Amino acid sequence: MEPIADKKHVWDKMNNWEEEILFLKTIIDKTELIETVKWGAPVYVFNKKNVIGIGGFKDYFAIWFYNGVFLKDEKKKLINAQEDKTKSLRQWRFTSKEDVNEKEVLEYIVEAIENEKQGKVLKPAKKEAIISELLNKEMNQNKDLAEAFQKFTPYKQYEFLEYIETAKQEKTKLTRLEKIIPMILEGIGLNDKYR
Repeated sequence: MEPIADKKHVWDKMNNWEEEILFLKTIIDKTELIETVKWGAPVYVFNKKNVIGIGGFKDYFAIWFYNGVFLKDEKKKLINAQEDKTKSLRQWRFTSKEDVNEKEVLEYIVEAIENEKQGKVLKPAKKEAIISELLNKEMNQNKDLAEAFQKFTPYKQYEFLEYIETAKQEKTKLTRLEKIIPMILEGIGLNDKYR
């Protein structure tokens, strides 16, 4: 692997944990995974699929398992960094080299590779239909708005509904509704300017 000359893509916290990261690498090198670099961090792949990544953070260094949700985790080592957002990724955090039990780490990695071979992947959940009473009320009172809304693809309709309904407060929902009514009437999708 060529040395990383391009400093801005280097994972900035790696240096705090250089020795520990190298130690993890020696363990991972005993498996059939192939090391690549993605997003500035070492990512290990099997059949071009991401299996694990390693990296240093401010207070810990970690191995993350891209499909960690399928690991048995009998030793209760894995955590989900973002409960509601992260579906399949799981992290195993360490705060010192002594925390790393090579035998256990290898067991988890071998299981992760096995899961990859079996093609265990989390299928994205079907999106729940969203109902916006506020928008419905507006459309009942304004025929043009209702007709304009119907002209959008289901995906774009969903974006509008999600935009209104993800607001926590009623006040914010109303502000968002006011913002999108002219867009709907003009046939402009919520995210058209970014597409």
